[in-house]
Amino acid sequence: MLQSILNAARNSLAGVAAAARNEGSFQVEAGGVRRASAAGPVVGGTGVERALLVSSVLIVLCAELVNTALEAAVDRISLEMHPLAKRAKDIGSAR
Repeated sequence: MLQSILNAARNSLAGVAAAARNEGSFQVEAGGVRRASAAGPVVGGTGVERALLVSSVLIVLCAELVNTALEAAVDRISLEMHPLAKRAKDIGSAR
């Protein structure tokens, strides 16, 4: 049980690292997380406000990870331009 949790965590961290290395939009949004985390103590009056500020940016980061995974899966199927592939990528990026 513990081994499967550790394997899942390792795989998740590998995915985040791959996105951080290869995805420009993820890098920009990760910068936003760093700025929001730094601004949290200044902007947020209470602990709840600071937590909401940071968590809202983290949600965007998670959505970017899902979109990146969707685009990679579509590209894996075919690099050929196809209307359904375009639709899937457009919907994924709409978040």
